[in-house]
Amino acid sequence: MSEGRLGIYRDSMNENPLLMKSELGRPLKRCFTLPNGNFIYGRPNLTLDGGAAEAMTTREPIPIHRRIEKPRQRDFIALNRGAVSSGLVSSKEHSQYRATNDVRRRVTEEDKMKILTRRIPPDMTFGISTRPSTPVFDLLEHKYQDRWLTARREAELARRARTVQQKKIDGRIYETRASFLRRYQPSVEDPPLWQMPRFRQSAAHLETFRSPEKRMAAFKHHQTDATSRTGVFGHGIYEAAKS
Repeated sequence: MSEGRLGIYRDSMNENPLLMKSELGRPLKRCFTLPNGNFIYGRPNLTLDGGAAEAMTTREPIPIHRRIEKPRQRDFIALNRGAVSSGLVSSKEHSQYRATNDVRRRVTEEDKMKILTRRIPPDMTFGISTRPSTPVFDLLEHKYQDRWLTARREAELARRARTVQQKKIDGRIYETRASFLRRYQPSVEDPPLWQMPRFRQSAAHLETFRSPEKRMAAFKHHQTDATSRTGVFGHGIYEAAKS
């Protein structure tokens, strides 16, 4: 009897999952009969692979290439023999016999050997060539940069040569300074506007001051008042006092 249980503990209680208590550190039983410890769960793997040897190597498995059998050719000798043995003589009768009968050539041992024999040259080397390592002196001397600049220069010269050749083919005339000057038409200036004779010698001006003394007084007042105004010439608003 287990401690903490009221009543008699019977063996039939093991079959009732509602009366079972989980043991410490063990999963709860579900009253199913499980196989022994040597049983392997899961489905069997029927795939044919290389086994442990293939798993230990890093290379990819070699794919299986199935040979597609070519259709055999028709045996016209057997067809002609059969037509003659049937009493057919004319070409029309032979054509009808070939349309209704079909005989294929048998694969001989020589044909089988040709199929099985791979035509590989005796001096053939399998695999890929080893890539040469990058020389250090080419990197230090900027050889790759010089090669790239040389290639770009050659490409630009080739493009210019093609352009010049295309111009020669089109038959166009090169434009020079003389050809541009020959076709140049200077712009004609418009005639000046009409002006009164008395304003031709002296420019027209407007005098807003009553006398030169008033004009000088106004300029002096502007100079004394320009220090407290904004702007380059002191024509703006008054500025606030600065400490």
